[in-house]
Amino acid sequence: MSDKPRITTSSHDAATGSKKTYITGFVLSVSLTAAAFFLVHIHVARHHTYPSDNFMMLALPALAVVQLFVQLVFFLHLSRRSNSRWNAWALAFAAVVVAIVVIGSLWIMSNLNYRMMYSPSQVKQYLKDQSDL
Repeated sequence: MSDKPRITTSSHDAATGSKKTYITGFVLSVSLTAAAFFLVHIHVARHHTYPSDNFMMLALPALAVVQLFVQLVFFLHLSRRSNSRWNAWALAFAAVVVAIVVIGSLWIMSNLNYRMMYSPSQVKQYLKDQSDL
């Protein structure tokens, strides 16, 4: 008998992950991230004319959703063969995380927009007035 470990390809191994699934998930994740980065880079480099703003508003969320499913399938190992209760919990957790990130980002951007309404000269004058008190 040899001392080498046996390589099995049972359904249990597929559900827990293998090097192949992790590498595939990693390559897909990096590719999707690079695609989004280059879309934004081209959009900004061409002064927001090509690709159009409407296309960007559709393409970037679509890439994000595909990225989410890649993460769920290749790293959290959600599949039709796995436990449906586990799939439901994992999807609920993913939805909560996405909601927190999106709502938190919108809240921060709104707050920054409100706080950046004043010109630098107005801010300097305000700070000067406050320091005199």
